[in-house]
Amino acid sequence: MNEKTDSTADRQAQGPVVRKVPEGDDRERMVCVDCGFVHYDNPRIVTGAVCTWQDKILLCRRAIEPRIGYWTIPAGYLELNESVDEGAKREVVEESGANVDIGAFLGMFEIPRISQIYMIYEAAMISPALDPGPESSEAALFSWDEIPWQELAFPSVTWALEVFRAGDGPRFEIFRHP
Repeated sequence: MNEKTDSTADRQAQGPVVRKVPEGDDRERMVCVDCGFVHYDNPRIVTGAVCTWQDKILLCRRAIEPRIGYWTIPAGYLELNESVDEGAKREVVEESGANVDIGAFLGMFEIPRISQIYMIYEAAMISPALDPGPESSEAALFSWDEIPWQELAFPSVTWALEVFRAGDGPRFEIFRHP
């Protein structure tokens, strides 16, 4: 017999919702008028990696919006029931086809204005083989001097590359975008 509990995570609003401050809270949320279910819309976690093969860095050209045609490190949203490093490895495979060993945690980058938290690792490629998935039109290896800085998709890509370049081993700092 497979029983399912009625936890808050399993429930959903059944009727119309309104934006209001629930009792005991300090900010507006979407609340079901009929049952009182509160929908918490929390920040999204993005995970990825700065991947290297010898002295080159892996970048993927985006085939999807936003910023289609621009270069990025392989990264994307963390899935439910997935650890952050597992998510980083999955995103590398999905976007570039590269097989990697996830290494040290590079850093956490916060962008509160868009409710995103980036958790980026270092990763060593096992081979230079690439096979981009549907989210990337191409994947390529670049030396530091070849990185198309003006064509990077997001500031977070630049930040991650700069922190990676600074070296000094694993970092546990929080990098916050103003």
